[in-house]
Amino acid sequence: MKRLETLNTHLRFLCPSVVALLLLSSCAIGPGYDKPAVEIPAAYKEAGDWVTARPADAAPKGSWWEVFGDAKLGELMEQVTVGNQSLKAAEARYSSARASVAGARAGLFPTLGAGADAGRSRRGTEGSANSYSATLNASWEIDLWGRIRRLVEASRAGEEASAADLESARLSLQAELATNYFQLRVTDVQRDLLDDTVKAFDTSLRIARNRYDAGVAAKVDVVQAESQLKSVQAQALDLQVTRATLEHAIAVLVGKPAGAFTLEPVRFQARLPTIPPGLPSTLLERRPDVAAAERRMAAANARIGAAQAAFFPSLSLSGSGGFASSSLSKLFTAPNRV
Repeated sequence: MKRLETLNTHLRFLCPSVVALLLLSSCAIGPGYDKPAVEIPAAYKEAGDWVTARPADAAPKGSWWEVFGDAKLGELMEQVTVGNQSLKAAEARYSSARASVAGARAGLFPTLGAGADAGRSRRGTEGSANSYSATLNASWEIDLWGRIRRLVEASRAGEEASAADLESARLSLQAELATNYFQLRVTDVQRDLLDDTVKAFDTSLRIARNRYDAGVAAKVDVVQAESQLKSVQAQALDLQVTRATLEHAIAVLVGKPAGAFTLEPVRFQARLPTIPPGLPSTLLERRPDVAAAERRMAAANARIGAAQAAFFPSLSLSGSGGFASSSLSKLFTAPNRV
């Protein structure tokens, strides 16, 4: 009876302590994150219609290159998603950021560990003795000041920033591919024009030489015709180098060796979309790099709280149990519990 009274007394003191502990665990040290306040005027004097910015970086961009109506460009865009090494690196960084969130969340839960040991020692004249043990350990850091929760918050913001970086890298690579592709096609058109010009100047040179041989033209006419032909031939060589450079750049973007990648010249039939003279400023809301910068600021804000929580004492609960015995056959028996 006396033991029960003592136990009740302990419980009366323990219950308020547990309640206070739970209340403390619900608070978090450090500033709460708020998006930067921007002073917005009631109206702009230059225009009467305006809207408040609403981030839309997660909006799907879709296959925007289809507006050009070029099947080969669409095929290359698919290869960028599959084979580009820079995009794969961005995807790996995003996977790492997601794993960091899981790692930070793990700090909110107890840590369990198990161990086993076997040994043999000599005790003077008494001979040798064996020892066996099997233990299970548990520890849990109570997040009184919100340090772990702030780290989870920072990791989650970092994951969102990494996702925006991935989308930004994909969009940038696609835009670079489209630019290089159209430059290559324009180079093909220019080269066709120069080839026709070379043929025309070669014909002019033959005519000038025939006239000079017949004595009806001066030597200067032949020299001038040769100069014009050589100049156009040099321009044609420059275009060949430019085309090879663009072709190699496209090979790198689609993740293929430059020596094994070739884009055959074709007739340029791209359908250019109609671009309006002005674009709405709301397009800025879809920029993933802007969203990534804002998420990194949120992560830095959360890490401030984690750093401030380090000024306060931490509370950890730990315990261990198991079995220890000098006989392996009797290890897991009640008398050998520790």
